[in-house]
Amino acid sequence: MSSPNISRKRRAAVIGAGPVGCLAALMLAKRGWEVSLYEGRSALDPRSSLFKSTAKQRSINLAISHRGIAAMHAIDGSMAQRFMQTAIPMKGRMIHHLDGKLYSQLYDRDGQCINSIDRALLNEHFVDQVSASENIRVFFRHKVQAVDFESKNITFENMNTSRNTTASFDFCVGADGSHSVVRRQLMRVVRMDYQQEYIKHEYIEFKMPASQDHEGHLNFALDPSHLHIWPRRSYMFIALPNQDHTFTCTLFAPSEELDRLNTQNIFLNWFKSNFPDALQAIGEKNLINDFTHNPRSPLICTKSNPYHYKDRAILLGDAAHSMVPFYGQGLNCGLEDVRILDVLLSQESVMSTVSERTVDREDERLMRALSRYSQERHKDLLAITELAMANYVEMRHLVTTPIYLARKALDNLLYTLSSPQYRSLSYLTMLLSTELYAENEPRGWLPLYTLVTFRPDVRYDTVRRTVARQSAILTGVGYVGAAVLLGVAGVWMSYATRSRYR
Repeated sequence: MSSPNISRKRRAAVIGAGPVGCLAALMLAKRGWEVSLYEGRSALDPRSSLFKSTAKQRSINLAISHRGIAAMHAIDGSMAQRFMQTAIPMKGRMIHHLDGKLYSQLYDRDGQCINSIDRALLNEHFVDQVSASENIRVFFRHKVQAVDFESKNITFENMNTSRNTTASFDFCVGADGSHSVVRRQLMRVVRMDYQQEYIKHEYIEFKMPASQDHEGHLNFALDPSHLHIWPRRSYMFIALPNQDHTFTCTLFAPSEELDRLNTQNIFLNWFKSNFPDALQAIGEKNLINDFTHNPRSPLICTKSNPYHYKDRAILLGDAAHSMVPFYGQGLNCGLEDVRILDVLLSQESVMSTVSERTVDREDERLMRALSRYSQERHKDLLAITELAMANYVEMRHLVTTPIYLARKALDNLLYTLSSPQYRSLSYLTMLLSTELYAENEPRGWLPLYTLVTFRPDVRYDTVRRTVARQSAILTGVGYVGAAVLLGVAGVWMSYATRSRYR
């Protein structure tokens, strides 16, 4: 007599309790999976004494835009709304020139904004959310030592007991960051192309304190509705607002430039000559304290492919693709990873349960979903990685050049004349809950920033191709304009010459 076909919930092990790992855990739990979320760092545990002290030593701001918001809405709309209540909308860039002049560059003609959100608060909200889920168990201070994808076991160092423990899984999600242990383990069984690059720039964090009025009320030292940029060709300084009226500031500069600033006085004089108004708002004492105590951090770019192994594992977020932060898309892209995976799981009708009789067999539906993820996502991840690097050149130098400003004005004029249909975020979140992207190519002329930041229905690779086509048109217009001007100049000179010798 055969044994009954008993089913149980699928077991997922999600490694990494940052925003991407937490959203992946919530997505799988919502689908009915039994999820275990593991994190090795005490600093991500809001209950840990290290949580706030560590957050102060690195960027506590994230710029979340439509892609990230749409991804959160696709998993849990009410959660997304709560998170956004802690965000500060930024409608554009405020360019700070060396002479003290300010120039506002709006992000979008329709008034759409990106949002400055506190990194520590975002992590805390996510951890609270996963901790409240009946289908999720959270394990902090559990550091991955090894993953056996064939036997479906993970070995952890339990840092609470200093002992190794083993946990089983049906499906493993690696969301453990740029230096992913899951990725290293996956490379043992997958013929993975992997590339890592440190760019020549590093960054240091600074805090701009709140100002006070004559009655002692706290105010922002700068306009909080902008992302502030001090572009200085090979380096730049930026500032993003916080809920407590402070600004989190970041200095990006070549490593050799920072090496030269090897004393407090040298650094102070250099900063004073390049960012005088920022120094006035921060204060010399605060600036030197942050320069002395905050670390210099590298900027890394990683690429990998494929992102999955059979029906057993997948890499999401920085574990799969680290990018430089100059488009503010690292977080947004990682959250979008989760949305894309969720849609593919639905499209392939992946079940939330597994039969004990077939548990050791490969799940064809899940394997198809993961394979499609690697195929669908790779070209998009390459595209945004390249776009992010190109945007650094724009932010630290091009935003102040006459050619850039003229081209941006022409870009916005064509955007207005072509009048592409405005798609609200609420409309897009509904669409993207069930679809990977919009079916058709975007219509009309759309600026690059709008496509990347405010059109999550357009995949990154389509953005790259669309902008390449538009740039070719603008270049052609420039050549035609130059030819016309040369022709007019030639006619004028010929006429002037004939008139002179008559």
